[in-house]
Amino acid sequence: MKKYLTLFLFAALIYSCGAQQESNNNSILNTDKVSSSRPKLVVGIVVDQMRYDYLTRFESKFGEGGFIRMINEGFNCKNNHFNYVPTYTGPGHASVYTGTTPKYHGIISNNWYDKDIKKSVYCAQDDDVESVGTDSWAGKMSPHRMLTTSVADENRLFTQMRGKTIGIAIKDRGAILPAGHTANAAYWFYGKNEGVWITSTFYRTNLPEWVKDFNDSDAVESYLKVWDTYEPIETYIESGSDLNNFEGGFKGKETATFPYDLAALKEENGGYDILKATAYGNSLTMDFAIAAIEGEALGQDNDTDVLAVSFSSTDYVGHNFGVNSKEVEDTYIRLDRDLERFFNYLDENVGEGEYTVFLTADHGAVDVPAYLQSVKIPAGYLDYNSRKEKFNKFLTNTYGTTDIVENISNNQVFLNKAKLKELNLNFHDVEQALVDEQISYSNIAKVYTATAMNSTNFTTGIEALLQNGFNQKRSGDVIVVDDIAHIAYSRTGSTHGSGLNYDTHVPLIFFGAGIKKGETFDKTVIPDIAPTISALLGISFPNGATGQPLGFVID
Repeated sequence: MKKYLTLFLFAALIYSCGAQQESNNNSILNTDKVSSSRPKLVVGIVVDQMRYDYLTRFESKFGEGGFIRMINEGFNCKNNHFNYVPTYTGPGHASVYTGTTPKYHGIISNNWYDKDIKKSVYCAQDDDVESVGTDSWAGKMSPHRMLTTSVADENRLFTQMRGKTIGIAIKDRGAILPAGHTANAAYWFYGKNEGVWITSTFYRTNLPEWVKDFNDSDAVESYLKVWDTYEPIETYIESGSDLNNFEGGFKGKETATFPYDLAALKEENGGYDILKATAYGNSLTMDFAIAAIEGEALGQDNDTDVLAVSFSSTDYVGHNFGVNSKEVEDTYIRLDRDLERFFNYLDENVGEGEYTVFLTADHGAVDVPAYLQSVKIPAGYLDYNSRKEKFNKFLTNTYGTTDIVENISNNQVFLNKAKLKELNLNFHDVEQALVDEQISYSNIAKVYTATAMNSTNFTTGIEALLQNGFNQKRSGDVIVVDDIAHIAYSRTGSTHGSGLNYDTHVPLIFFGAGIKKGETFDKTVIPDIAPTISALLGISFPNGATGQPLGFVID
């Protein structure tokens, strides 16, 4: 009996080992399947100044292959917001790709006052590099002021630098910050009298042949033509009248109305720069992005590549003509067609199901306050000159000098610490006194101290957004929040920068390989994007990421 029991146990052991080996082999096979299922190409699309409601407002004008294809085949996060202030281009692009906010990545605005060198700096400015592709200063740019990695950086590290990263935008900061520190290159458009795509020696010492070929072609020149509406203008019922008092327009044209002869208007509007403020600037960007995929052989091997594309012209058009303009509507209708062209190209050249795309924006925009006033909605314009005059008078009367304030910019007051010490003034007392003074001014809704930002954990409201945008080393000592729909701007066109819904609510659509079909009204925030892409790729999150992966979008 013992002999049979021993044989039974031995057989069971052999079976168990075999089963375990089979299980291990299956695990290995499954692991291989996971690694080989990574998309060959990740395309990040940031549409500059795109409010969420442009998706729904212009929906009837979109075709089936652009925005609608992304929504129908991908995952639409309908309640996606920025979770910090200020909502500007530089911080927006940095936050999308780093998975965190200005509090950590350090890009607190497009320009800010540097407390160490005592002057204003630009977010992408780098005097230690040289221009490539132009003799102008426009190429002296890099991401060196961004303190954290981007998801593109992490993909480069994960693939031992085999996976490529290319950043593209008309705006330098729209190309540079998303591409991160390790990019193969970032390219941006220099207009003026040149009309070329350029880069900097941060990335390389010369332009690759495919960029030279593009610059030598007639691609840019071809868009100096008449800009008229894509569809009959009378069908553009989703926007206001073409002739109104709320739009800027171009020099040399009496009214801001279609059509616009760009070749005739070129010389009075910055040469090739005029293209930036038209729908054709996006088409030019798309042409260049497609040339980059071909020229760099993106998505052609098993190491995931990243293409970061920002469409900057939507912002220029919005600033010039405003949220409710027919020019904005036409720009999005044409962008939709460019997206369809792009996706068809990716299907053909990378492979349908072989690439992943996300689309979002760097901020929204407020309706032109003059228009809001015309329909009896509270809105207005800020007079910073009179505010500054009143504030200087307070400083002189209270402290005998205005020198205790070193700089005022980006709705922040920077105190002169050396002057406070010289006058034997207590920093916290002065800080609070400035808050008490500023809150009494018209069109100022709230005022906070840096001490409050550093010592209090805000979890809701504008206070939490301010705190997420507050970088202790770079931000000011007093922070001012203006009234809703009140801006320091011309009475034509519009702008952005606040923590209000019109600036924070932007699209977020995931589409392609590894993405579920669906939608949600659950709140998502911009810093969630990079961790989601990292999770999809199975790579490390950006090193300063505070967002969370949106597991419900991943298939």
